[in-house]
Amino acid sequence: MDFATGVGFLVGIAVVLTLVLLGGDLRMFYDVHALIVIGGGVLAATMIRFPFSGIAHGLPLGFKFAFSMRSSHPRELIEELTQIAEVVRKNGPMALESVQVGDSFLAQGIRYVADGYDKEFIKDTMERDRDIFLHHLEEGQKVYRSMGDCAPAWGMVGTLIGMIQMFANMSDPSKLGPLMAIALLATLYGALVGNLFCLPIADKLHVKLDEENVSRSLIIDGILLIRGVEEPVAGEGDAHRLPA
Repeated sequence: MDFATGVGFLVGIAVVLTLVLLGGDLRMFYDVHALIVIGGGVLAATMIRFPFSGIAHGLPLGFKFAFSMRSSHPRELIEELTQIAEVVRKNGPMALESVQVGDSFLAQGIRYVADGYDKEFIKDTMERDRDIFLHHLEEGQKVYRSMGDCAPAWGMVGTLIGMIQMFANMSDPSKLGPLMAIALLATLYGALVGNLFCLPIADKLHVKLDEENVSRSLIIDGILLIRGVEEPVAGEGDAHRLPA
């Protein structure tokens, strides 16, 4: 898990729990009716806004990439690509069979070079894979941002429902307190779901979308340059050259 993401969630949860426990019994902050309003309302609004395929891709992939995807700095990628190019220059493409890298997209490009695929195939395939991957990240960002936007609104819906029920039972004072608690808990749940969970993940995915676009485009350019390295010319020993 990304360190900043993990620490941020722990701090946020710790703050909420501290304030809750200082206010009394933890059970007073639980209400199934408020949970139904928030969970069902957010799910319904999300399914109306997006096709099922977008939700199926966006939710799990967005959660996974927001917490576990490793960031690659362009300078580190350039250094790694330079080292790979040096291996090809000295020993030829077949030497890449023994090269191990941590980035799966870069490893895919190395396999294409080692297997002798031409530059056009490598370019088309890797650009298509990059675009599909970025599209899935964008789907996740949009889904989580949508959920973050509508969760507080559904909290207000739950509050309005609770207020209507409360005013409908003004003749019974014993019901006013519980109904008011339900109304306020719906707003609380909506605010927490939107501002502690969904919107931060959406912003995280937006940052990672930009990072991956840069890093994967850089990898494609580097792999194509490495693929352009020619095989040793007969009679010239280990000499290699880049094509003009």
